[in-house]
Amino acid sequence: MRHELITFGVSGQLFGLDIMTIREIRAWSPVTRLPRVPEYVAGVVNLRGAVLPVVDLAVRLGWPPTDATPRNPIIVTELDDQSRGLIVHDVNDIVSISAEDLQQPETGREDTITNFLTGVAPLGEEMVMVLDLAKLMRDDELELAA
Repeated sequence: MRHELITFGVSGQLFGLDIMTIREIRAWSPVTRLPRVPEYVAGVVNLRGAVLPVVDLAVRLGWPPTDATPRNPIIVTELDDQSRGLIVHDVNDIVSISAEDLQQPETGREDTITNFLTGVAPLGEEMVMVLDLAKLMRDDELELAA
């Protein structure tokens, strides 16, 4: 079995998301900040009349916040009829990886980025970290922003 992914960069690392969870990739637009949401929620944007919560993926993964500019795309994802935007640093390519190549790294810690991964796979000279969108978006506080 093969996995079709959109790959993108965050904090100098290569990530991938299942192409079937991606609704669109849009240009940067300023976000409206909201009070009392998790720090990784950058705010909300207007997506054709709908309020779209936007997550700073770097912060969600435990890294410093993205200093967003017009060069930062927003990947609009959809899972279980819930749309979310992800601020990333760049979008790279559509790739196909084999399920056999996908491996789960063992870190021995509960609070690491690996909790959000389906696995890691080689992609040419690099490694791509494949995100599990359901785990990434699981947070009761995030529902407040929707």
